[in-house]
Amino acid sequence: MPDDLPPIIIRPESRPRPLGPGAPRLGPAPRRRGWWRRYWDALRDPERAWYARFGLALAGVIGVGFTVALIGAAGLVAYAMTLRSSMPQSWELMAATRAQPTLVYAASGEKLTQFEPRFREWVPLDSVPVHFTRALISTEDRRFYEHGGVDVRRTVGALYYTARGDRQGGSTITQQLTRNLFPGEIGGARLIDRKIKEVLASRAIENAHTKRQILEAYVNTAPFLYNAHGVELASRTYFGINAREMNPAQSATLVAMLKGPDRYNPVRNPERALTRRNLVLALMGQQGHLSAAEVAEWQASPLGVELHRQPGESSLAPHFTELVRLRVREWAEARGYDVERDGLVVRTTLDLGMQREAEETVREMVPRVARSAGARYTAATLDAHLERTDAYRRQLAALGSEADALAAVRRDRAVVDSVREALTRLQVGLVAMEPHTGRVRAYVGSRDFETDPFDHAGVARRQPGSVFKAIVYAAALQRGYRPEDRVLDQGPEVNMGGGRTWRPRNAGGGASGAQVTLADALAYSKNTVAAQLGVEIGAPRLAMLARQMGVESELDVVPSLALGTSPVTVLEMVGVYGTIANDGIQRAPILIDRIESANGRIIQERGGEGRQILTRRDARTLTGMLQEVVSRGTGARARQYGATGPLAGKTGTTQRNADGWFMLMHPRMVVGGWLGYSDQRVTFNRGSSGYGSRTALPVVSTFMGRIQDRLPDVAFAPPPGYGETLRAMNPDSLFGRVDDPAMAEFDWDAYLDTYGEDPSDPAEPQRPDIERPETDRPPIEPRAPAVSRTRALDDLRDATNRDDRGRDDVINDDNVRRPPPRPATPPPAPRDARTGRIGWQEGVEARPPAVPETRAPIEDGDGR
Repeated sequence: MPDDLPPIIIRPESRPRPLGPGAPRLGPAPRRRGWWRRYWDALRDPERAWYARFGLALAGVIGVGFTVALIGAAGLVAYAMTLRSSMPQSWELMAATRAQPTLVYAASGEKLTQFEPRFREWVPLDSVPVHFTRALISTEDRRFYEHGGVDVRRTVGALYYTARGDRQGGSTITQQLTRNLFPGEIGGARLIDRKIKEVLASRAIENAHTKRQILEAYVNTAPFLYNAHGVELASRTYFGINAREMNPAQSATLVAMLKGPDRYNPVRNPERALTRRNLVLALMGQQGHLSAAEVAEWQASPLGVELHRQPGESSLAPHFTELVRLRVREWAEARGYDVERDGLVVRTTLDLGMQREAEETVREMVPRVARSAGARYTAATLDAHLERTDAYRRQLAALGSEADALAAVRRDRAVVDSVREALTRLQVGLVAMEPHTGRVRAYVGSRDFETDPFDHAGVARRQPGSVFKAIVYAAALQRGYRPEDRVLDQGPEVNMGGGRTWRPRNAGGGASGAQVTLADALAYSKNTVAAQLGVEIGAPRLAMLARQMGVESELDVVPSLALGTSPVTVLEMVGVYGTIANDGIQRAPILIDRIESANGRIIQERGGEGRQILTRRDARTLTGMLQEVVSRGTGARARQYGATGPLAGKTGTTQRNADGWFMLMHPRMVVGGWLGYSDQRVTFNRGSSGYGSRTALPVVSTFMGRIQDRLPDVAFAPPPGYGETLRAMNPDSLFGRVDDPAMAEFDWDAYLDTYGEDPSDPAEPQRPDIERPETDRPPIEPRAPAVSRTRALDDLRDATNRDDRGRDDVINDDNVRRPPPRPATPPPAPRDARTGRIGWQEGVEARPPAVPETRAPIEDGDGR
């Protein structure tokens, strides 16, 4: 058809075609279905279902992961904000470099010590050699001048290598500085908390200070062991020169230690330190700070380390001030103070004159006791200490066999002698306290703090042995017993279950079977009588009374508790005897009189009244019985060492002569002492030379004799009627003699001025409302006490024996439970004409069976 047809004529191809099955649709295009519909169709299509399911799962994983990441990020930010509120501010971070230490003073005003964050000497950055700072930046933080406190790229790299097993450090110099300035708040935090705090603190420091200030702070706070913090003290410690005099090799040696001071210690690990030093020098060469020739020259040089120890924080009473530090820190943390930076002033109770006398006594007397008492130990104990030496570890690495290594070390006489000397070094703990105030006046924790820093007075817990019997007799007096009451010198037999029986024995291994008064039993430290009383009273009641009188240590509530088998501290036992000397009023030992702020304002002061634990009658009666111990019993040798005047006390020795104790009471001072060896497997020699009367007594008595001229001239107050009772019971008794200075020279006016009238003590002796014939007490039938251990001693009232239930917990003379009348028994055994003693034998050898559920096997304390 021609192309030039008129418009009216329709071209054939443009004509509408009839509709049919294959004909195209006319009208608008259909709407596209949604993606979800297409996925639905794909899931129904067998050929496309797998791809559709995979895509759907992938989308779900991505969505969930994004949601979790978003929630985690939000939670991390929220957690970081909570940590930030408790963190030091930026000005505090750098102000820590100029912190004011806490000053500690004795009672008379002499400075004892000061509590500082670290022992360091600040030097300006200009006094630090430039090659030290270059070595530091090249090794620890090469992008120090580029980042803002946190090197993200290095942190990610450290995480990657750590995940592969190659542990790497990612902390910048600024982050390390935060740990140096606040080792507790930041350096001692958990890993996640520490990293968050490091990041926040680093950003705060970078925003507030220049890089030069940050670098100067770091080089003056970095730790280098041996009491050296900062580059100045480190250079003196390891090279004996000032920091500005160090060469590049010496600077690299110190920088090498920063990765791990112990691991790269040039004194103990010179080979490892040399390798690390050469790596630091190589890194300096790579960064262009040293030429290749200089790197080779310095790498070939020796370490040249010679240790010059820097003096630590000095103190006139180091063990005392360390205990003060712990208590002040606990107090400060609860009230928002910083002990090492807020410039606090701590006024303590220490009498510096008495402290010097105590230290001099220890230096003079302990070596003498060590020579006379000797030391016993087994070969196995010596081997156990040899296996802790570096020589043993070196031999083990070389030989590969423990037996061969130990045999090789045994042949090294220098090592063996050194270990033996340390093993048999006699230790001491000595505390003096005013009973009426609780103020600790002298405190010695070991023979020498530098050599023996462990505190044997307030930290070490050792079995007290017979000094614990004062608590037993106090409980007996509470129940109505009196000093003149008589019992058989015969121990109880306690069925411990499993076919085991506990049979405590006296010194020498036996019991006389004679009648003995309670006063004599305490004076001569009869284990059998104390055990009888302990069984009748009950271990729970004894433990509760011990807690009330000042024992804070956990006690094993077992029958042998009455013989002092549960470990306590010297400080606790001094508090117990202080309660007795203070008419039954318990005052906890006090180390701190008051705490002042930097501007002199008193923010904490000693206060609080004591608690009446024993009645005055019982406390004074027990004091009189303890005076008998010193006048004619196991403590009679006290006056041979210069102790004079009114004295009361108790000796104590534990199983196998492992510990020697002596508690000595004056009306105005209580002194307690312990002697023994750090390893409890080392004991004094067998026999009387290892008793507390020959180990601790000479030390304590000598010290008391040296300070008695500082004490007021007063005497113990006897309870009403006690002198008459003892005179009728025993004409030779201390209080029975009319010419006794403790009675004849007693100043009632001075006593009443101090203590006041006692309404509970009538003018006439008050007797219990029971009939007391002149008879002896029959043997006590022991009950089976509970042997399970308990930590909650304050709840022991519910566990007491049947006949104690219902007793009023208020302690006074009116509600003391009195024992029932006792039948008549044969007259007492005659007293020895020469010694005046009934059945006394020295020492002890009591070995009851071990009881399950206790912290340690039950062992009897010696009677001495």
